Amino acid sequence: MSLGLTEIALILVVILLLFGGKRIPELAKALGKAQYEYKKAKELLQNEAQDLKDTVAKAAEQEEKKDSKK
Repeated sequence: MSLGLTEIALILVVILLLFGGKRIPELAKALGKAQYEYKKAKELLQNEAQDLKDTVAKAAEQEEKKDSKK
C-alpha cells in the first residue's frame, strides 16, 4: 500500500490543525528520540541473539568432539 502526494498532504494538514505550528518541532524531536531508542534496542537484541547462537554452536561442536572420541 502506497501513499500518494495527496494523501501525504492531507495527513500533514490534519497534523498541523490538530497540534498547531508550535508543537510540531517538539513532536518531531520526540519521534526522532523514540526512533533512535528503538534502533538501539533492536541492535542490542540482535547482538544478544547472535551471541546466544554462537554459544549454542560452540557447545554443539564440543559435544560432537566428545562423542567422536568415544
